[in-house]
Amino acid sequence: MAAAPPPDDAEDEVLVAAMAAGDRAALATLYERHASLLLGLALRIVRERREAEDLLHDVFLEAWRTAKDFDPKRGRVRTWLAIRMRSRALDLQKSARVSRNTGDGGLELLVDEADAASPDHGRVRRALAELATDQRRVLELAYFEGLSCTEIAERVAIPVGTVKSRIAAGLDRLRSGLLSAGARTGAAGTSGAGGPPGIPRSEKT
Repeated sequence: MAAAPPPDDAEDEVLVAAMAAGDRAALATLYERHASLLLGLALRIVRERREAEDLLHDVFLEAWRTAKDFDPKRGRVRTWLAIRMRSRALDLQKSARVSRNTGDGGLELLVDEADAASPDHGRVRRALAELATDQRRVLELAYFEGLSCTEIAERVAIPVGTVKSRIAAGLDRLRSGLLSAGARTGAAGTSGAGGPPGIPRSEKT
């Protein structure tokens, strides 16, 4: 039996379904929930606020037009929106040659890092902080500058194979870090000790 989505994700899914039925108020609510996150993502890529704001308008217009095509089994609403924002921003920068080896597979993790309101924000930030500098660098170049593995290799002067392995290792460490942090959070929340529920205790002494 599939697990129920977290409350915020479930509410997003209801909003998108309402948009598909022509509910403009649902679009306005979805905009309020995710506009700041998407604008921040656009600014990391295009650097210009006016261009980022134009992209934001375009992404929500596209979301309105394609709401009926959203499939919650394929991912979260905010990731669905973020993929569209990233694609449009990279197209604008004429850097849409995103490597097939990176794609959008790790975008949700990096979106969570950018969204301070996300319940996963603290855990993602801690997981990112634990990455080696070279792994974090190639992830940023791949996902926010749209560089291919070959272009990243040229930028940082390392072999293409090393770029691919660093991207894969970085994403694996992010995922495992989030899983272990989530387990610690759950343990802290049920034990009633070591601080408020939902805040994992430090492993350092």
